[in-house]
Amino acid sequence: MHFSDNLIKKIRAKKSVVCVGLDPRLEKIPAAVRNAARAKFPEDAMAAAGEAIFLFNKGIIDAVADLVPAVKPQIAFYEMYGVAGMQAFADTLKYAKSKGLVTIADAKRNDIGSTAEAYANAYLGSVSVFGENVSPFEADSITVTPYLGWDGVKPFIDVAKKHGKGLFVLVKTSNKSSGDLQDLAVGVGGDKVHPLYETVGHFVESWGADDVGEEGYSCVGAVVGATYPQQAAKLRALMPETIFLVPGFGAQGGTVEDVLPCFNAGGMGAIVNSSRDVIFAYESSKTFGEAEYAAAAREKVLSMNEELKVVFG
Repeated sequence: MHFSDNLIKKIRAKKSVVCVGLDPRLEKIPAAVRNAARAKFPEDAMAAAGEAIFLFNKGIIDAVADLVPAVKPQIAFYEMYGVAGMQAFADTLKYAKSKGLVTIADAKRNDIGSTAEAYANAYLGSVSVFGENVSPFEADSITVTPYLGWDGVKPFIDVAKKHGKGLFVLVKTSNKSSGDLQDLAVGVGGDKVHPLYETVGHFVESWGADDVGEEGYSCVGAVVGATYPQQAAKLRALMPETIFLVPGFGAQGGTVEDVLPCFNAGGMGAIVNSSRDVIFAYESSKTFGEAEYAAAAREKVLSMNEELKVVFG
């Protein structure tokens, strides 16, 4: 199935536009989980860290799999634990997929030529190993930076099309200093001066124009932060066939009202990511303690689904 059609099918089936960000911080993982991992690997701290992360993620995934369409592991929280962390990353993607979730590898990769193709094959496609085709990271999609231009993005699009996968290109990000570059006034060939993020938005919409699914969206999505609703509204008008991945909801300050401009009619065209607020919900829960972290995450997702149902009209 086309990537965007598959994602929208799951959004409709679960009546949810929530994407859970799996950004584990070892010090916040409940002690019981960490202790179990350490007992399994008493002489290998990194292996224990990887085990703790995967066990924690499994608990979250099991708790929310029937409530949300997608999860997004951020690779930095795995990479910092070396090979063991990357194994936990790979295992998390595979486990989430086994539970019917769309997976977004938040790796923000980019390069040119054969290097970009290697990244794309690693996360979205397959590699030939002694005559056998192997998928190193079984992600359904990946985040990509656009700074190198078309030849830094095209290999990802080509591999995505070949394997029914997708990508989300950074357009207007949620961080406070994003405007330092993304809001710069630009104008090309006499065009009216406009912010750089609008130019990137035009490119992203055009890059996916020849691979639009039955639901009307391409395999090339965009990252558009919840913290900039006015800019999101402009981009939504410019990019009607692009699915938005919307970070910044909750802990970063984005509200339901802020994410509304990211959606097309009927609640389609966007998924809203929340990471810390969900996976560490036990910290602020009045009902569940640390040992019940998964139940607390489920409670938070149920609350988010209720809040965000307004997007469906």
